[in-house]
Amino acid sequence: MASMESAADRTFRLRWERWSPDIRSGLAAVHHDRVDEVLARVETILRSAAAARPDDLRELDEARLLRPDWLQDPSMMGYVAYTERYAGTLTGVGERLDHLTSLGVSYLHLMPLLRPREGSNDGGYAVADHRSVRPGLGTMDDLSALAARLRERGMSLVLDLVVNHVAVEHEWAERAIAGDPKYRDYFITYPDRTEPDAWERTLPEVFPDFAPGNFTWNERMGRWVWTTFNAYQWDLNWANPDVFCEFLDIICTLANRGVEVFRLDAIAFIWKRLGTTCQNQPEVHQLTQALRQAVRIAAPAVAFKAEAIVSPDDLIAYLGAGEHHGLVSDMAYHNSLMVQLWSSLAARDTRLTEVALDRFAAKPTTTTWGTYVRCHDDIGWAVTDADAAAAGLDGFAHRAFLSDFYAGLAPGSFARGLVFQHNPATGDRRISGSCASLAGLETALTSEDEGRITDAVARHLMLHAVVMGFGGVPLLYMGDELGMLNDADWATEAGHEDDNRWVHRPRMDWDLLAAAEADHASPHGRILVGMRHLIGVRRLTPHLHASVESRVVPSPDPRLLVLRRDHPVGAMVQVYNFSEETVWVDAQPFADALGPAAVDLISGHRWNLATDRVSIQPYQPLWWVADR
Repeated sequence: MASMESAADRTFRLRWERWSPDIRSGLAAVHHDRVDEVLARVETILRSAAAARPDDLRELDEARLLRPDWLQDPSMMGYVAYTERYAGTLTGVGERLDHLTSLGVSYLHLMPLLRPREGSNDGGYAVADHRSVRPGLGTMDDLSALAARLRERGMSLVLDLVVNHVAVEHEWAERAIAGDPKYRDYFITYPDRTEPDAWERTLPEVFPDFAPGNFTWNERMGRWVWTTFNAYQWDLNWANPDVFCEFLDIICTLANRGVEVFRLDAIAFIWKRLGTTCQNQPEVHQLTQALRQAVRIAAPAVAFKAEAIVSPDDLIAYLGAGEHHGLVSDMAYHNSLMVQLWSSLAARDTRLTEVALDRFAAKPTTTTWGTYVRCHDDIGWAVTDADAAAAGLDGFAHRAFLSDFYAGLAPGSFARGLVFQHNPATGDRRISGSCASLAGLETALTSEDEGRITDAVARHLMLHAVVMGFGGVPLLYMGDELGMLNDADWATEAGHEDDNRWVHRPRMDWDLLAAAEADHASPHGRILVGMRHLIGVRRLTPHLHASVESRVVPSPDPRLLVLRRDHPVGAMVQVYNFSEETVWVDAQPFADALGPAAVDLISGHRWNLATDRVSIQPYQPLWWVADR
């Protein structure tokens, strides 16, 4: 008599039948005649991972399968921090969860946790071991324990997984250097400069100041190694199926530790093609599809976030375009929105923002944006000449203006930022600085001018209202809930002196938090109260479900940004004043969208739109819905 199929085996079989065709098609586009061999290896990895999955995570898998839009819900609120700068260790983070709970955080991204190389390590993104935690932060068991504590509070743990490269000290690289042919094929190397020189003709430089070029000579191997980012970060050869299988196993192992979202760092760079920039190649999406669908089988609760800071035309593909619709990453950064917010704030003009946002194709309704005002990285002025021209601007001049403005060099600037990675050949100057310092709070506090302080607080809150209202998962960078300023001592910490991005990566100021809690009328207290209020309102607003797109509405005044969201429960119109001036506009277009009466969900104020004109106050955000 044939033995009965176990429940676990039946579950695996059904998932394999559902998702393996998508794995196969992704792999077939890259590995061609080896697809059966690779698929068999994938199945073995997934069976082992599924069998080892803890019971509580199996339950989470079932819950997520029943609610696949969990990442799109307006209750999702992200928080991003370095473990050591937030609370010292993973255990310390677990002891500081009350603050995150008070903010309504449901998504916690702890910046690079996996063990990096010693010394310079690109802020932790030069990973030397994918199976251990950075020394000083704790252990893998501490990671599992923290993930469990987060789940108890309804928070998902997000972890960086650098997919384009590893540190030169990684075991794979060390074996390659030692001459192991298997591991040498994990990397892209050349015996002389002939081929590197051919590649370099079309490759951009990521860090032209301190890491020019894309290849590094390794004396021990006697070969040139592909190193897009830094000499100590070796690009991986994703044309080798061993690399795919290694990463699948790593993801499954970490997922079984409780990681729920993987931020796929430098995903745009993983496929190389001569004569191109070696970014955004079709094979990137084939490989991501195969990886994403494979993980659905062993750990359906897991989501992927693409760290692809690319043009709007290229970005949608990371959420799934054409044959990959809904099959690749669940989430991607809306870098363009972030750039345009700062552009509008400096110019007091939203016309460029309208042009840039209107260019975006509709994303798959099952995916979501990661929206943000600031992150751990610098701000690069991703303003194209074509967009600038459509808004009546000169692209080069506008990018120069933004760099000057946020470096505090332009007349009338309220910002205090630092120039990062000046490229004399292109004129590009990126900017470092905390949100509050770039929005003018540092300058205002120094002047002790209450009017300027009020404006700075309002700017800070208005920017965050946009990213909370746009639709997606708002990502709040640590300290921005308080309006923490630039770290004046950023260069005194060993290893940071050559990278001024550390100016906006301060240690969490718990004393400032206590002071803000004690005095809600202080500038930092006003920001804290305002941020909590925005998050609370967002949580209760179904119009902000990420399956719905925000559409740009031509603004009646260049100082205003107007967005519309059409949800089944009704329309929502958002208006943001990017200037320090009161703006009067015709009420009729808003009445046409919402009816004669509307309520602003942020303030609770009821508006009469059956009038000639309405006034929008300086830096005021409005979330209007019909007042039934």
